[in-house]
Amino acid sequence: MGRQSISFTQPNDEWLKNQEDNNEYSSKSEVVNDLIRQARKQQVQIDWIRAKLEKSEKSGFTDETKEQILKQSKSLLNV
Repeated sequence: MGRQSISFTQPNDEWLKNQEDNNEYSSKSEVVNDLIRQARKQQVQIDWIRAKLEKSEKSGFTDETKEQILKQSKSLLNV
């Protein structure tokens, strides 16, 4: 596991400390790693949506219903 030294602004450092103090996380590192995991998951979703938009812009209309598109979007959120 890589080890890093990073600095936080005072409001961010206080928020991190609160997460640890409230027993939400056992350490600041755990909070930061969880935030990074969330950001990575969100980026996967954004990339999927962007790819769908680009594909649809190039191909015209879709045969999928709005319900099918919504179902696909929701299934991605559960990844």
